Amino acid sequence: MDIFLKKHEESILGVVEGFDRIIFKGYLTSMFPDGAFGRYLSKRGVLLKDAGKFFESETETLIQHAKTTAEEAGRPYHFLASAHTHASGRSKEAMARAIAEQDGISEGLVCIFSVIEPCVSFSVAGNRKTQRLEVVRRNRRCLHLYWYLIDPVFGWMHVRIQTWAPYATQIYVNGREWLCRQLPQMGVAFERSDNKILWVSDFEATATLAEQFNHTDWPAFLIRQVASVNPLLPAIAAAKFDGYWFGIDQAEVATDILFKSRADLERIHQDLVHAAVTGFGATDVMRFLGQKPHHAFTGEVVIDSKKRPEGCRIKFRIRRNSVKLYDHLNVLRIETTLNNPAEFKILTSSENAQGQVVCRWSPMRKGVSNFWRYAEVAHGANSRLIDALANAPLQGQAIEAIDRLCRSQSKAGRHVAAFNPVTAENVALFTSLLAGEFAINGFRNRDLQAKLYSAPSNNPAEIKRRTHRTSRLIAKLRGHGLIAKVTNSRLYRVTQNGVKAMWAAVRCRRIDFPTAFNMSESFAQ
Repeated sequence: MDIFLKKHEESILGVVEGFDRIIFKGYLTSMFPDGAFGRYLSKRGVLLKDAGKFFESETETLIQHAKTTAEEAGRPYHFLASAHTHASGRSKEAMARAIAEQDGISEGLVCIFSVIEPCVSFSVAGNRKTQRLEVVRRNRRCLHLYWYLIDPVFGWMHVRIQTWAPYATQIYVNGREWLCRQLPQMGVAFERSDNKILWVSDFEATATLAEQFNHTDWPAFLIRQVASVNPLLPAIAAAKFDGYWFGIDQAEVATDILFKSRADLERIHQDLVHAAVTGFGATDVMRFLGQKPHHAFTGEVVIDSKKRPEGCRIKFRIRRNSVKLYDHLNVLRIETTLNNPAEFKILTSSENAQGQVVCRWSPMRKGVSNFWRYAEVAHGANSRLIDALANAPLQGQAIEAIDRLCRSQSKAGRHVAAFNPVTAENVALFTSLLAGEFAINGFRNRDLQAKLYSAPSNNPAEIKRRTHRTSRLIAKLRGHGLIAKVTNSRLYRVTQNGVKAMWAAVRCRRIDFPTAFNMSESFAQ
């Protein structure tokens, strides 16, 4: 990240990084093992044949609790005939925010919505083989309650509860909401638009607050929320069943680079977008998200872009995790969204048979105790993407850079031939060198070969020919100052001059004149 900030320091105010959208899920896991819910009904004194009426009465208890709470607080309770998602054009959150604004609500309960949605629940069904009733889990639709409120500490949030057993809950909070409530208490002034901070008077204090949020005591907060919406918990505890287990269902960590003005961001934004779309491949996306390319990988890697009224968004996704880049006013945001933490590792410890503590890296789970590790993983993904974009070539002085490629050079008394910068073969070479993984890790002869040739060769003579040819290309690239050798190693890195010149050539053929682009797939003869 420091490379990008250093390169554009004259245009940048600073960086605000921290959690944005967070969704927790709560489950009564003690009811999930086979036969557990049947035992729960038994301890509640309910026969299996009467389970349907029992479920209905429990649902009615949850609904009446919501209606009573809303009435006592003087807030509305509405049944929604449809789901009202963002895709429908008017989400439940937008409706709740409109109610809060209309009624001037700044703290406490805003409203409660009830809506029928899909869920997984328990029911009692007959088993034809055993001729007995038994508890089964099945997909169905049931009523869900959405409690929208403004918390004094966390700000805007909601709690959703499923009104049919096993009463799954969802709790939404926003890290930027929390941050904007904490900054005034520290005497830090700021400007805000939506969930982005556009300006802040003290970046160091803001970073300290964001780090503090990474170590929040979530269980205590989450337990309070579910206790306020689920009046059945005392009866569940009396039946000797444990309370909710909480996990992180989704977490977004955003790195916001604040430019001094929208004009400062506009000067480089279009080039960053073109570099992100055309300069990166599947291997780069895997590295951004901390994955090593492997021949056994079977997931989907996607790069896509969308133009929206508020700006342009580029998204890199592997399976269910993603990192995206978009702009808003004077803010360039890089945001990692984690839906499947098992793709990443966390250091765990355990005792072996000899009683010794053994540490090892294990797949990360969704438990809230791993919240700090979510922050580390997402920060790494954001930083890798920013570092790769640090070398994004800008259009300024591009013609001068291309002109130098077209002229032969002399280095250490040796003649270096000129490049024709827009031939298919040379553009294929430049595209390979501008790969994001090379920007991060550098490259060797064999790494460049893997990019230039579509398949490895088993012929010793062909292997030798490819190695020599790649060596000559490397020497020519060094002669033009496009790459430089890393001291005391066999690694090479693309220089700033190389990025500028090669990107101009690639852009000319692939973007400015796309119909002329017919690059060969490889250098193989």
